Formats: sequence, structure tokens, C-alpha cells
Amino acid sequence: MIAIVDYGMGNIFSIRNALEKVGADVKVTSKAEELGNSDGVVIPGVGSFGDAMKQLLPFEEKIGDSIEDGIPFLGICLGMQILFEKSQESKEPGFGIIPGEVIRLPNNVLVPQMGWNEIEIKKGIDLLDGIENGDFFYFVHSYHCVPENREMIIAITEYGTEVVAVINRDNIYAVQFHPEKSGKKGLLILKNFLRSTRC
Repeated sequence: MIAIVDYGMGNIFSIRNALEKVGADVKVTSKAEELGNSDGVVIPGVGSFGDAMKQLLPFEEKIGDSIEDGIPFLGICLGMQILFEKSQESKEPGFGIIPGEVIRLPNNVLVPQMGWNEIEIKKGIDLLDGIENGDFFYFVHSYHCVPENREMIIAITEYGTEVVAVINRDNIYAVQFHPEKSGKKGLLILKNFLRSTRC
């Protein structure tokens, strides 16, 4: 069972439908204690960093515990950003699971970035099986992640600057784009994540 964390700010309907389309047994939950019983955890997100962190505080301990227990984790868009220590968008701290920060996109481009952009793969991982350099994914964001450890950067895109599109560390996967809105390639990423929960 894949648990989708419902903290009142995610694209719950879209991500649930997409995961079910690739064969996942999905449970949308607003109860932190249910995360430990799942085979995978997904945190979607649309909105502001500070508001998200306030809503996610009841989940913080269980999210950390599930990651430490090796349960595959997928953060999407804002669900990726909250893994970091801090964001220029808010004084609220992030979870700090990934050392680094979230910074605003540069002033020389339209903000937010909203639309399709191609990715450049830096490393091959199971999450990107069947994904190729130049494949397009759908982005909606005003801020982007800068991890301290560049070894975890799996794919990037260009939008006025280098934007980290995919990161991975152990059982943590996170993407800045929205796979649930990215057509067949996005569904393939979700299918690959589902497969990781059954290893």
C-alpha cells in the first residue's frame, strides 16, 4: 500500500489517480501513525513552504521514522523542497533530511516556471528506467533545491539557471516536476517508484 500524505496542500486527486493507473494500492491519509504500515510514502505539494511545514509538523517524526526504516519515499514539487533545511520563501525550517536549501528562481526568467521542460540525466537510477535525456516533464514552481551534496543530483533542467529536477539518496526519491501531470513518462516514473516498494 502506498500512503499519500494529505496535509491539505497537495494534488491529492491527481496523484492518487495516477498511482492507481499504474497499479498501486493507494491510501490517502491525514494520520501520521498510518505511515509506518505502508510500503511507500508519497508527499505531493502545491503552495508555500511555510504553510506546508506548519501543516506537516504532526507528520515529521513518522516521516523520519519511515525513511530510517527503509520505506521508499517520493517527494513531489513542494514535497521535495520540504526535505531540505530551509527555504528563502519562509522563516519556517524544513525537515532537514537533506542538507541544503531552497532558493528562488532567478529574476531573468518568468516566475513561477509553469510548463513543460526537458531534463538532463546525470546518473541512471531505477526511478528513471525508460526515461531518456531530453524527455519533457511538467513543472510548476518559483523556488528550486540546492543540495549540499551534489552526488545525490540525478537529473537537472535549465530555467535561467541549473534547476535540480531529481534527487536520490538511498530510499529517498524526490522530483521537482509533477509526474502525475507529465503524461506517459510521468506515469512511468510512478510505475518505477511502485516497483521499488516491492523489492
